Amino acid sequence: MGAGKSTVGRALARMLALDFVDCDTEIEQRTGADIPWIFEIEGEEGFRDREVRAIDDLTQQEAIVLATGGGAVIRSENRERLSHRGFVVYLEATLKEQVRRTGRDNKRPLLAGQDRRAVLADLMQVREPLYRQVADLCLPTVGCNAHQLAERIVTALREPSSPAGA
Repeated sequence: MGAGKSTVGRALARMLALDFVDCDTEIEQRTGADIPWIFEIEGEEGFRDREVRAIDDLTQQEAIVLATGGGAVIRSENRERLSHRGFVVYLEATLKEQVRRTGRDNKRPLLAGQDRRAVLADLMQVREPLYRQVADLCLPTVGCNAHQLAERIVTALREPSSPAGA
């Protein structure tokens, strides 16, 4: 959360002349409701069920850059589909950076009314090993802007040993 997935994804899609798709936006379009409302009505489990279906559909598309929500890795079927159907980048943001970047954002249901730092620390402890498990490339985000990070991803994609086959 707050690592810059959507921002970097858009920059990467522009560089590669591909379509950019944000999984959360796709879920909102499919349901006609925003993510906080889905969490409120269906809970996190209901949202995660929707996310599984969206990721299954989206990872079967070609020529896209996909930004998933930070919790997508929780479900094993998402990890499997992401790792087998694409080139996965883990944008590593420090806890301090995540707290700063999410500080004014009121649309994140898992942070609503909570101690942001504590929640983000707990989420990182659970999710980071899963991110590393699925990632083809891990990129620290501190000190880099979206364009620089996208350039690093393009370079990695063009390496002959890249699973993306560029």
